[in-house]
This record gives sequence, structure tokens and C-alpha cells, in this order.
Amino acid sequence: MVKYSLVGYDGSDASRRAFQFAIDLARCGSSRVRVVSVLQVTEGGADTCALMMADSGAQRAQDLLDELAAIVPDAAKLVDVELVHGSPGDVLLSQIAQHGVDHIVIGHTERGALARWLLGSVSNNVLARAHVPVTVVR
Repeated sequence: MVKYSLVGYDGSDASRRAFQFAIDLARCGSSRVRVVSVLQVTEGGADTCALMMADSGAQRAQDLLDELAAIVPDAAKLVDVELVHGSPGDVLLSQIAQHGVDHIVIGHTERGALARWLLGSVSNNVLARAHVPVTVVR
């Protein structure tokens, strides 16, 4: 029985579908969902990085919860949200031990071979390295 599912959420259609799936699963088993949005530093220098790390993220976490409530009106009763800086695959996998996650739900977006090679695939990274069950929602 799943007790605590983790969803990587980036606002994409795939992550919205993954979130909805995790919520449906949580309702079936009276479990909870942990929604993590990973913020990556892709451009900017040390000043940008320092600013992001100093930001408590309280407003952004509330904005994320509001966005999730637009998908599932009673989301606040079922989810825990967190915004984390880092590499998406690494952050999601670190959540397993830190928060007792026993299941991961992740959205998958079809990309061409070149895009996967250039950008990588979070879902493939998580599938290859996770030690808990992973559901990939398309």
C-alpha cells in the first residue's frame, strides 16, 4: 500500500497529469502526496545563484499550492509542497530518504533523440536510479 507518493511538478501538461494520478491514488488509499518543484539555475552568475538560495520561497510555495488547487480544489488537504534548487533527478531521488517517500509519480514528455541527448530525461534518470516503485504518466 502506498503511503506517501512524490510528484515532480514543473507546470507542464505531463506533470499536471502525474499530479492528478497521484491524487487519485492517494484518495484510494488514504495516503498523501508530496509535490516538489525543482528550480534550476540555468543562466546568470554567482549573484543570481545567491539570490535564489537566499529566497525563502514562501510566496512561490503558496503560488504552487494555488496552482495545484486549480487542478484539484481540495489539494491543500492532500499534499505537501516544496520548492528545491538543484538538478531535478537528484532532488527527486533525495526526497525518498529525507521524507519517507515510498512511490514516485512522474510525468513524461515525448522528445526527440536530440532533445533527450542535449537536455537529458528526468523520467529516465529517476527510473534508472530509484529504489522505490515509479509510475510514469504519459
